[in-house]
Amino acid sequence: MGLLSLSPASCVRALSINSACTHCSKVCPTDAIVITDRLPSINQAMCVGCAGCVASCPTEALGLDDFSPTEFFFSFLSDNETLVSCQKNIPCITALGSEHLIALCGMKKALRLDIGHCSECSIGERVMRDMLVRVENVNYALEAIESPYRVDLVSEGYTAEEAKEEKDRRDFFKTFRLNKIGVIKENFEREVRLSTDEFMTYSTDSSHTQELRTKKITDRRKLFFTALKRFEKPSVYHVVDAQMISFTSQKLMDESKCTACELCYRICPTGALTSDMRSSKIDFDPFLCVKCHLCHDVCESDALSVSTSYNLKEWYEPTVQNMITFSVRRCDECGLIFSSVGDEKICRRCRLEEEEAMELWGLNS
Repeated sequence: MGLLSLSPASCVRALSINSACTHCSKVCPTDAIVITDRLPSINQAMCVGCAGCVASCPTEALGLDDFSPTEFFFSFLSDNETLVSCQKNIPCITALGSEHLIALCGMKKALRLDIGHCSECSIGERVMRDMLVRVENVNYALEAIESPYRVDLVSEGYTAEEAKEEKDRRDFFKTFRLNKIGVIKENFEREVRLSTDEFMTYSTDSSHTQELRTKKITDRRKLFFTALKRFEKPSVYHVVDAQMISFTSQKLMDESKCTACELCYRICPTGALTSDMRSSKIDFDPFLCVKCHLCHDVCESDALSVSTSYNLKEWYEPTVQNMITFSVRRCDECGLIFSSVGDEKICRRCRLEEEEAMELWGLNS
């Protein structure tokens, strides 16, 4: 069983106290992940290593030490097999997100998810509930891009020819050798962490500052983009139901509500929302969006919204869309350049200071 870990600075909840992301805790079938304070906490003894949280985390902040979706992706592509099974090559079928499933199905020309062991598994019912929705969404997308291939749920119940017995957690003591003391110590510490029946908390500090500021494209998005280049382009770029696309979005901007506060694009973890050197606009690249909802969580005026439709042209011919353009002028109070959405004479900071002063003076009524 793998040891689950969190990269605190990669978690969207670390980027803002207003983040409402709970993907990992919602998908966990054993309640081994809970949100405490700001970041997720993990109980290793309760975790079964299914990797469902790894697949659902929009920024790949979670990881297992014995399973990498990226490594599996390339290993699986190099094999002629099309079966994905918890008894063969993956911790659980829920370990693969929609992007992986679409990419693998298109490149392998078939993909079969073995659900033959789910009925006798302690988390099988929960996994099946989630996977039925995920596979339905994936096949909807495959059909929309005119792919002849589908992801199939099959009750094969794969069992290895020579089943390997799971090693006892104390087995490594029996093979103790002096020249292996470093490995043994590492294994011992790992087993202690796995056996600890309490929630491990995470936090960020000043050492994470640069990492928090870095815009990152997830590995699964890179794999997805690379796979799409090998797909035949559909005859028509369909506009589909956005609710069926779980991993990216198209956004709408209500210009009458936007206050030019700059938070949305400064806090976007992937760089899907951007501006220019003068902060004179907000641009959006749908292909980079991981649907983490962070920009919506920090937008106090609710100027941003998710479109109810999604144009699949963005998967083949990505375009950067201009959401809003601002007037750029010099503040009458402090003299600094600021973005204006109307005929404001002073910048946002000076306006807030003036409002606070009026409140202190009792003149705001």
